[in-house]
Parts: sequence; C-alpha cells; structure tokens
Amino acid sequence: MNSVTRKSLVGTMERKINVRALAGKSLVTFCMLVISTVIFWIPFYFVIVNSFKSSVKAADMNMSWPDTFHIIENYAAVLAASDHMLVRAFYNSTLLTVFSLAGLVFVSSLAGFVLQRREKGRSAAALNFLVLAGLMIPPAVVPTIWVLNKVALFKTMTGLTLVEIALHFPFCAILYKAFTATIPRDIDESAFIDGCGGFKLFTHIIFPLLKPVSSTIIIIQSVSIFNDFVNPLYFLPGSENATVQLTLYNFMSMYLTNWNLLFADVVLISIPPLILFLFFNKRIVAGMTAGAVKG
Repeated sequence: MNSVTRKSLVGTMERKINVRALAGKSLVTFCMLVISTVIFWIPFYFVIVNSFKSSVKAADMNMSWPDTFHIIENYAAVLAASDHMLVRAFYNSTLLTVFSLAGLVFVSSLAGFVLQRREKGRSAAALNFLVLAGLMIPPAVVPTIWVLNKVALFKTMTGLTLVEIALHFPFCAILYKAFTATIPRDIDESAFIDGCGGFKLFTHIIFPLLKPVSSTIIIIQSVSIFNDFVNPLYFLPGSENATVQLTLYNFMSMYLTNWNLLFADVVLISIPPLILFLFFNKRIVAGMTAGAVKG
C-alpha cells in the first residue's frame, strides 16, 4: 500500500469519526431539548392557556385552547385584587432586589478580593472555612428573628435586605475569589508603587475588572431574590409588605376556585425573571466559567 492510498484511508476514517461525533452531539442536544420542553415549556404553556380562560373552563385543568379569551378581565382582576396588592408586591420586590444586589456585590467582591490576595496563613484558612460553612449550614429562622427584633429591624425592608445579603454572600464571595485569581498580582504591585492604597486599588482598578463575574452574580441573584418566598414570609410579614411570591400564597386562598386568576398571577410574576434569563443567559455562562482556569 503506497503512501497516497494510506493517507486516503486515514482521511476517510477521520471523516467517519467526525460524522459520528456530530451525530452523537446532535442526539444529545435533541434529548436535552425534549427534556427541557417537558419539564419547563409544557407546564408554562398549561399555565398561560388557562390564564386566558373563564373560571369554568379553567377548572377543567386541561391544555385545550380556550373557546373565548378573557385576557383583559383576568389580568385586570388580578392587578386590582386586594387593593392592588400585586402592584405593591412588584414595588417591594424591586426595592428588595436592587438594595440587596447593591450591598451583595460590594461586600462579596471586596471579601473575594481579600480572600484571594491573602490566601496563605491560618487566618485565611479560617476565613475560607467560615465562608464555606455559610454554604453548608442552614439558616436559623427563630434566632435571626430574635436578633432583628433586638435591633429594631424585624418587619422592615432593611432587615430583610441584610438577611438576603448574608444568605447569598458565601456563594458570591467564592465566585469573586475564583475570578480575582485571574487578575495578575503585578497590577497590585504597580498600583502600590504609584502610591495607591488598598481600598483605592480595589475600587479604581480591581473592581472594574470584575465586570464579567459581577454581571453573572447580578443576574443569578436577582432572579433568586426576586423569587424568594421563605425569607419575606418569615422576616417581612404583613399584607402591605407582600412580595410577588407571597401574592401567590395569598391568592391561593382567594382564588382557589378561580384557577384562571391564579394562573394569571403566576404568569405575571414569572415574566421578569424569564425575560432576564432569556436576554442574559450567555453572560451567565461566561461569568461562571471566566474564573475556572487561573491565568
């Protein structure tokens, strides 16, 4: 067998292997699409369709297309229910999300920077252990309520914001620490030589370089905080303090027989996180993998 024939056979075998690999990837992609459709899109379609129906038709609990649409009256009734509770809930959830993200990004980015730059020594090991412990140890509701009550922050937006920051801090600090490892230490040394202090170094030089992971944290945690149900229920009770997820809890008793209105409420509170994820899903992946390999 001459060299030309040998190269031709090798090329044919490589093409067959590539075709099989592409076919395998296509099959995996197709299976994932089917699974995601079954898990998410079919239930979401069920909720949307029944929110367009009358109360009688929605009680049938099927996925059939409505004979007559009641979109405007259903959604208007939900928005006006309980003296516009859902409107107040969107306002409360927006305030909670914005203030929590502002404090979370600042505190966790600063902590991640310090943990990474001072990762040697017993004190650093102890701090890393405490941060990891925050991921493993579940929050204690009753002691937290007692502490908030002692400092006059129970049933206040400020108290709930501090709780959200504390609960999401460990995960965000670990992400910031991993991403900070990709920033060369030479930048720190050059800044110190030019007379830049530690805090000024972080705010003027390091923090702007953390934009990719900051975007990821903002998107992920905004969805988590906006959709939080347990913490507002425990730490911010009261109908005037209701958040979007608590409206679903309240509407369960109000609209137990009017499933169309309950489904309309589910659609309304699902729209902001869904839009955020659809438009920024690539940025989420980029920020999560940016610190995977140390540069």
